[in-house]
Amino acid sequence: MKQLLSLALLASFSAAQGDLVASGAKVQRLATGFRFTEGPASDAKGDIYFTDIPNNRIHRWTVDGQLSTWREETGGANGLYFDKKGRLLACQGGARRVSRFGPKGEATALVAAYDNRPLNSPNDLWVAPDGGVWFTDPRYGQQDGLQQGGFHVYWLPPDNAALRRVIDDLVKPNGIRGTPDGKTLYVADAGGRNIVRYRISGPGRLSDRAVFIPGSGSDGMTLDERGNLYLTTRGEVVIHDVSGRLVRRVGLPESPTNVCFGGKDGRTLFITARTSLYALHMQVRGG
Repeated sequence: MKQLLSLALLASFSAAQGDLVASGAKVQRLATGFRFTEGPASDAKGDIYFTDIPNNRIHRWTVDGQLSTWREETGGANGLYFDKKGRLLACQGGARRVSRFGPKGEATALVAAYDNRPLNSPNDLWVAPDGGVWFTDPRYGQQDGLQQGGFHVYWLPPDNAALRRVIDDLVKPNGIRGTPDGKTLYVADAGGRNIVRYRISGPGRLSDRAVFIPGSGSDGMTLDERGNLYLTTRGEVVIHDVSGRLVRRVGLPESPTNVCFGGKDGRTLFITARTSLYALHMQVRGG
C-alpha cells in the first residue's frame, strides 16, 4: 500500500511539472569501455567533456557525436566545470589541487593547499557567476597523507587570493552545485547521506543551512532551468523540485556518477555511469 501511494504521489508531482523528459525519449548509451567516468561539463557549443579517473584522461563528446581523448595525464581529474570565459577547471584529485586547463589542455594550478597544508583530493566544483570557485575536498580510497583534519568545502575568490574554508561540519562532501543567480548552494554529503542547502550571503559566505533532502548522499548533481535538482544514486538519476519533492526517476543500466546538460540546444542530459556515457533528451534546459 505504501509503495502504491508513493507511486501515485510521484505521478501527481510529475504531472504538475509536465514531463521533464522529451516525448518518446529513452536513455541512450553513447560510449563505453571506460574504467570510471565522472565530471561531465558542457562548453558553450554543447560539447561534453568528462573524465575517466583511473585512466587519467579527459574525453570530449561533440554535438556531432564524435568521441576523442582531449587530455591525458590529467592529475587524476574528477569534477570539471567551465567558467564564463570558456576555460575548463578541474578538481585534480590525484594531484591534490584545483587547476585550469588552456585550450590545448595545458594545466595551470589554481590552489593546492589550505593553511600551508596539502588539500586532500578535490572532488567536485562549481564556478559562481562572480567567478568564485566552490569545491569539495574529501578523499576516497587510501587515506595516507591527509593533513586537513577532515573533509571540507572551500571557496577560492576570483582573483585566486587566499583560499577560505567555508563548510567544516559535513561527513564527506562530494557533489556541489549552485543556482545561476548565485544565491543558493547545494552540497551532497555522501558520508552523512544528506543533500544540504545554503544561502550564499556574500562572496565566500554561507548562511541558513538546511537539510534539503535527507537520506540521499548522491555523487554529482546538476540543475535545470526550473530549479529542479538532479542527483545520482544507485542505478538511477532522481530529480527533486525546488521544494525537495521527488518528481522523476531515470533508471540506468549502471549506477550514475554525475550529470550535466549540454548538446546543441542544451536540452540533453548527459550522464556518466561507471564504464559508460549516457544521454537522455529532455523538455528542459540546464540551469
